[in-house]
Amino acid sequence: MPEFLHLLPPKEALERLFPYLDLQSQTELVELGDALGRITAAAILAPHALPSFARSTVDGYAVMAADTYGASDSMPAYLKILGEVPMGTSPSFQVKKTTCASIHTGGMLPIGADAVVMLENTQSALAQEVEILRAVAEGENTLQVGEDVMVGQEVIPKGILLRPAEVGGLAALGITQVKVRCRPRVAILSTGDEIIPLGTSLEPGKVFDVNTYTLSTLISRAGGEPVPMGILPDKADSLALCAAQALQTCNMVVITAGSSASARDLTAQVIDELGKPGVLVHGVNVRPGKPTILAACALPGQTPKPVIGLPGNPVSAYVIACLFVVPAIKALLGILHEAPRPSVEARLTLNVPSEAGREEWVPVRLTKSRSGWDAEPVFGKSNLIFTLVRAHGLVCIPPDATGLNVGESVEVYLIE
Repeated sequence: MPEFLHLLPPKEALERLFPYLDLQSQTELVELGDALGRITAAAILAPHALPSFARSTVDGYAVMAADTYGASDSMPAYLKILGEVPMGTSPSFQVKKTTCASIHTGGMLPIGADAVVMLENTQSALAQEVEILRAVAEGENTLQVGEDVMVGQEVIPKGILLRPAEVGGLAALGITQVKVRCRPRVAILSTGDEIIPLGTSLEPGKVFDVNTYTLSTLISRAGGEPVPMGILPDKADSLALCAAQALQTCNMVVITAGSSASARDLTAQVIDELGKPGVLVHGVNVRPGKPTILAACALPGQTPKPVIGLPGNPVSAYVIACLFVVPAIKALLGILHEAPRPSVEARLTLNVPSEAGREEWVPVRLTKSRSGWDAEPVFGKSNLIFTLVRAHGLVCIPPDATGLNVGESVEVYLIE
């Protein structure tokens, strides 16, 4: 097993784990209404053009653009109104020279019409006649067939997170089911003799199980399926048995607590004995969360699966899960086009000291100011979960810095 707490930079540590994050081959068909947040397992092609017919983008009159050339308030063009285009149907008439048709937004252009004059640029003249007060160019105020999407065009690539926009686009194409990646099952094991489940009486020396709930929601948000395995005592045999069961039934195993240097913390030993290659990293150069464990373990007849040991302190567990668990889930899902992480630029309101040589993540609270956003550090120890509750985001202090100065501009990664 690697030397205990041989610290690696987070990026290098993650690179050691990535070779064991094999894309999950399982896929499933889901109804469009359940597709939000899922990852496409195959490219999606347009079954038809969008729009599928030429339509108006305004209320007004469908015209032949050439009939409006030179029209103005002082010298309007006069066109005969053939009728009104009924919404949701195909017009029964054809626009010819010096004629037009009343049309509404979204209405289908009659044959012969190649532009639409906005209603406010017209005025009534004689019965069944309209004055055009402004010229329009060919195609103006219209959408043409295939202007958004051509038939057969790849509209959503493989490996894309489906947002509300993508769901709406698929609905516009009449697609009712989507082939997506199955959610990776992520086992969560909480260890510690002091941990008790919610719903029980809080006794002296005991604390409620925070990490199972924080990690479950974080895993769900990242696209995984959390599988809580309960609370385990600080005993190697109990942890080994449960970890082996989790490795058998899940795609990834996350263990909280038991990763710091003490005789009771046997997590690294248990993980290393689960299967080869075992522990890859024990200790990352980051604060909070130094005693992190990254491993890959294979039961007999299986390929190695990622196993991640998180610190037990809630803030440390959250930060490290963001740095390692979330990227691991996204790799398992085969996300090929990662969206940028939501962040804002802000100005620090206080000095933030830091220990040189270690990457540090500091919770901050955002407030609006005249010049933009102010970031107020939320100081607290890594076992105080409400330092995160009070914060809107996290600021990264690079390892070559000894802190950040008041007034300094920083990038705040938002806590979603």
